[in-house]
This record gives sequence, structure tokens and C-alpha cells, in this order.
Amino acid sequence: MIYDCLIIGAGPGGLSAGIYAGRNKLKTAIIEQGQDGGQIALTADIENYPGQVLDGESGISLADRMASQAERFGVERIKDSIGSVELTGDIKKLHGKKGTYEAKTVILSTGAFPKPIGCKGEAEFLGRGLSFCATCDGAFFSGLQVFVVGGGDSACEEAIYLTKFAKKVTIIHRRDELRAAKSIQDKVFKNEKIDFAWNSVVDELKGDDVLNEIVLKDTKTGELRSIKADPADGFFGVFGFIGFSPRSDLFKDQITLDNGYVVTDEDMHTNIPGVYAVGDVRRKSLRQVVTAAADGAIAAMEANKYIEGLK
Repeated sequence: MIYDCLIIGAGPGGLSAGIYAGRNKLKTAIIEQGQDGGQIALTADIENYPGQVLDGESGISLADRMASQAERFGVERIKDSIGSVELTGDIKKLHGKKGTYEAKTVILSTGAFPKPIGCKGEAEFLGRGLSFCATCDGAFFSGLQVFVVGGGDSACEEAIYLTKFAKKVTIIHRRDELRAAKSIQDKVFKNEKIDFAWNSVVDELKGDDVLNEIVLKDTKTGELRSIKADPADGFFGVFGFIGFSPRSDLFKDQITLDNGYVVTDEDMHTNIPGVYAVGDVRRKSLRQVVTAAADGAIAAMEANKYIEGLK
């Protein structure tokens, strides 16, 4: 079977593209190896998506509704992991673990993944005290001390979320002021359970079977200081939110990239005819759910024009 449009990734950009492609009667499939929603699946509380449910909208609930819309318009869902791609030529080929998929157009919606903290002991304590997903793992640290690494919107929002579980949340930031939006900063500073370690980076994570010690380095003096878990607790949690890296290795030899991000024009066109990129994997100034959804709508409409031109 040759699809009109294949979409790699079921984040907001990919799901939006599916909605618009399906509504245009294109034979469309979304290929996703994991959970729908991409990065928003890790977000406990969304406040700024137009038309969202006002009284409690999570990333997962929003993604679920988007997925249902796409399926309503006949978009096929394929659960597979794509290992290699052939994007040039009239028929594009995506090679997955379960098979090869062919299409006239492809929309890349592979998103991004959390950047590592970059400290000693990071690999050893991943899943044993270190996490990159507050909504996934926050409840494991109920009544315990928690540290959040980062100073942007995500770090601050997740710090606020973690106060639902932790007895104390300390934001570790390499500067002496946050980078988050002012409205988010206001919430952070008003929260009595949130403390700060300014001008600091994580130098090392330590522990036995679980994480119970963190070594911080002063970014101005280079001085090291160690913080150990309360003996009554035995361990604590560290959550990293220092940014993301685009998932573009799959097509780096075929698609033009800039620091790993896919280069497109304003209509989502890549350097290959019939191939488009949307969402966090694309080079852009603002990475939000609303901009990813807009990307997806534009890409699907452009894919429709491309296919019409082939007839």
C-alpha cells in the first residue's frame, strides 16, 4: 500500500497534521513508537492552549482528544519504531521494525528529548532517584526532598507540580535569576515549599542503591558543597529540566539541519519535495503546543497541494 501521507510521531504537530490530512481525504497514517502527545504527555497542567478544558487540562488529556479527532477522520494508527528512511524520490520509504511503509509525502514530527544534566553519576542513578518526568515519577517522592535542575518555564512549572508530593523542592539554577515567564516566576516565588540554589550546577550524584547525595558546584567560585538526604528519609529525588535536543538523527544525512533542528520555510517545506517538518524538531522561535499544532495544519495542507500536483 502506498499512503498519501505518513506522519512520524504523534505529538501535537503530528496529530494536528493527521487531523488536517484526514479531513482532506488523504490516505494517512501516523506512526508512533510510544505514547501520544510527545513532550506534552509529561506535562501535568496546561494553561495556555486556546480552547482547552479550563478546569484541569493535562498533556495526556489534550493529546487523547487530538488523537480521537484524527481517528474520526479515518487516520490509521501504526505502532512501530522507524529505523531508517528513504525520503528522496516520488515514493518515500520508512523502514520500521514491523515493516516498510511507503507514501507520496512524509511529515516529520519526531519532537525532542530532554538534555542530560551532564554530571558524574547521572547514568548510574537514572531511575534510582534521577528523573526527567515529574508527572511520571513525582508520586514516588511523596514526603521527601526533591531538587529540580533548570530555570526556564518547564523547570519552574514542574517544580510547582512536585510540591504536591515533596516536602521541599529546591530549584538549582546556574544563574542568579530565573529564565521562566514572569507569570510562572510569580507562582514559584509565592510557593512556600520551593527554595533555590542560585549560581549552582550539579557536579555529581551519589548514593548506594538509591540517590541520597548531591554535590553542587558554585558557578562563580568553583566551590563544591554536598547535600545529603535526611537519614530518616534515606533518599531524595533529582529532576532535570534544562532543555531538549531534537530527534533528527534518523534523517540527518538527507534533510538540512541547523544544530540538529530541521530547517524549513514558513510552509514547513524541507529541502526535499514532499517532505515536511513540524513541532519541536523544526527550527523555530517558539516551541509550544499551539505552534506545533499550527505547524501540523500547514504541513498537511501543503502535502495535499503537493499530491494534487502529482495528478
